[in-house]
Amino acid sequence: MRVALFSDTYHPQVNGVARTLKRLTDHYEKRRIEYKVFVPDFQDHPSTYPNVHSFTSFPFFLYPECRTAIANPKTIVKQLRDFSPTLIHVTTPLTMGLYGIRGAKKMDLPLVASYHTHFDMYLNYYKMMWASPLLWKYMKWFYSQADRIFVPSEETRQHLVKQGFADLSIWGRGVDCTVYSPDKRNSSLRAKYQIDKKFILLYVGRLAPEKDLETLEKTIQYLPDEIKNQVQWLIVGDGPMKKELMEKTKGENVIFTGYVTGEELAETYASSDLFVFPSASETFGNVVLEAFASGLPAVVADKGGVTNIVRHNQTGRIAEAHLYESFIHHIIELLDEDRLQYMKQKALQMAEKQSWDAIFDRLMTEFMEVSSLQSQKQLYG
Repeated sequence: MRVALFSDTYHPQVNGVARTLKRLTDHYEKRRIEYKVFVPDFQDHPSTYPNVHSFTSFPFFLYPECRTAIANPKTIVKQLRDFSPTLIHVTTPLTMGLYGIRGAKKMDLPLVASYHTHFDMYLNYYKMMWASPLLWKYMKWFYSQADRIFVPSEETRQHLVKQGFADLSIWGRGVDCTVYSPDKRNSSLRAKYQIDKKFILLYVGRLAPEKDLETLEKTIQYLPDEIKNQVQWLIVGDGPMKKELMEKTKGENVIFTGYVTGEELAETYASSDLFVFPSASETFGNVVLEAFASGLPAVVADKGGVTNIVRHNQTGRIAEAHLYESFIHHIIELLDEDRLQYMKQKALQMAEKQSWDAIFDRLMTEFMEVSSLQSQKQLYG
């Protein structure tokens, strides 16, 4: 198998999709599967990896980390012919995805697509719901070009079924429990930020409207004083709402770290006590699994892919989306020592069952099924 991957985000960008795709190509190398990646250039984060073709681009307005590429389609088809893939995988409905579809049609190759982002939910946060019918019309056309569509969770599959999508298959997500582990808990995080509070409550993610940071902000502000005085909030990430969130939480026990990666991120997870993630627009929620692997239970919204990860009263709590009072209620109940310890153990046990190798190998099996069906169609017409 030789795979051509078309995406609007990839390593070294710092987001869930980019990290998942880098893990996927690492798995290709592990299994000796040849691949080429076709992506926009990332300007501040240029890719210097072999096997990567990059093209001039500009930020997509709903999600600046996703970039819209401008390229000569003939150049891409030539690069594809030189590589001679057996399958094309598109991960974005933006221009790179369109180039991938065109290449598959030109070369009569099997095409798979993966769905990573609920752009329809983003419209609500950016006050553009009037565009929703147009968006869905385009998305249905785009994904109908694929022989199979991969989604990260059952919640996402149901979301697309309601819109009339077919040929859906679940490609779950895993976590590396050697990278993220409770064993990485140490005192350096508290020393670095001079934290003396009993509990560290952690948020990791993009600081943007679609993460429902308004709920996070109000949760921080309206925690009862007796709890607030025991809690240090740690906000890991960056994005367009960082400045506003810093202003609105001024005077609270909140530390903004900016982007954190690698070993430092693993230690930050492990040295915290509870993960709080209000986003209701996730297709999966990789950061929740990373928290689990680090021994952190999570309080999450009752909408989006996170609901397929968190088991209420086992690995965390599921709060009512957009309702800060609900998040506060569950946080207070989880900051009970015995309950917190029980859920830490359950969260870790759940994470340890999520093997990336098994997940990627299942995906490769489905890729081969799609290729085989395409070959039969070509053979028998």
